[in-house]
Amino acid sequence: MPDPLSLSVRDAAREIAAGRLSAEAFATACLDRIAAREPIVGAWHYLDRDAALAAARARDAEAPRGPLHGIPIAVKDLIDTADMPTGYGSPIYEGHRPAADAACVALARAAGAVVLGKTVTTEFACFTAGKTANPHNPAHTPGGSSSGSAAAVADGMVPLAFGSQTAGSTIRPAAYCGCVGYKPSFGMVPRAGVKALADSLDTIGIMARTVGDIMLFHAAIMAIPYVAPAMPETAPRLGLCRGPHWEEAEPEGRAALDSAAERLAGAGAVVRETRLPPECAAGDKHQQVLGSFEGLRNHMPELYRHEALLSARLRDEKIARGRQLTLAAFRAACRGAEAARAAAQQWVSEFDAILTLPAPGQAPRGLADTGSAVFNALWTQLYMPCLTLPAGRSPDGLPLGVQLVARRHADERLLQVALWVEDRLGQGGSS
Repeated sequence: MPDPLSLSVRDAAREIAAGRLSAEAFATACLDRIAAREPIVGAWHYLDRDAALAAARARDAEAPRGPLHGIPIAVKDLIDTADMPTGYGSPIYEGHRPAADAACVALARAAGAVVLGKTVTTEFACFTAGKTANPHNPAHTPGGSSSGSAAAVADGMVPLAFGSQTAGSTIRPAAYCGCVGYKPSFGMVPRAGVKALADSLDTIGIMARTVGDIMLFHAAIMAIPYVAPAMPETAPRLGLCRGPHWEEAEPEGRAALDSAAERLAGAGAVVRETRLPPECAAGDKHQQVLGSFEGLRNHMPELYRHEALLSARLRDEKIARGRQLTLAAFRAACRGAEAARAAAQQWVSEFDAILTLPAPGQAPRGLADTGSAVFNALWTQLYMPCLTLPAGRSPDGLPLGVQLVARRHADERLLQVALWVEDRLGQGGSS
């Protein structure tokens, strides 16, 4: 029997369907890895080994349900699960049991996935970090807010995981931890059953170790036919965009992006420097207004009954800003964001994808700071699909990544370009 942890999700699914690997053996291998590494990494908020193995045995006892049949997955603790506690990263909801699975979890289960447990999130996917450490160096952050999911996938504890993104909460931790993170176009994956932060920005994200596994996971949770990935026959047109925060990029981040652009151009890609359209210049301001105005209203149940249990930073920053904002300011931000989206759609049509940074550089030292979202938030606000790939290591040995971004609803094209880029950069960015 092959070692389950060495297999891609696609290969593991084939082995399970052929009867050469059991779902129980795959789940056992993941749970054993978790038992060995969890004291160091701290990726999980909830685990029930017996329940996970029982679910895996149930998959072994039935005909394949779908493309994820028997595949272990992790669910960010911002996302509802009916059979497991969902705490949203807050003491307010410790032990909370939702009445139903979130739609994305139900879709994954319908495709045959085995949910191992819930991974750590920051408080309500905002600022306050959880216990998770970077699996490559526990003195460094894994990023936020999908910290547990990124760390668990990167450390080999589970092959697939759900995250979410309102600013940079899927792309950034995936880059810091060294796995593949994907944020689809806004509205593509249903958000029912996911704790809301900002309704105009919140997006379900997913993580895996390869682009091919992202493609399989994405098809399953979209309930669309899965087509095995085929390498594009022609090299892509890539727009190299350093963005408005290039001065905030660390030396290792700049070097990783420039090296990737050079290598991809050498492999045949057309790489051309480009700048965001002027309509995107106020993106940071719009992001803050949208997030704070909507965040205040979405946190009203907690404010009304449990304000003392909210972190000081959440109360004094995001919620305090939300209280000061007028409806006119919110509407102006909505109009500005809509104008930026229209301009960006036209701008990016010149390219198959934009090549940019997913984070300023390596994961910061310490666990309190989950890193900066300045290289993520604008793309989220523009509703564009984003994907980060490993692209080497920093001088400190920590992962570095590059980010690919495409037109809204050009997700399939983005994934094809990412497949080509992954092949040229090599797994983990090695040559």
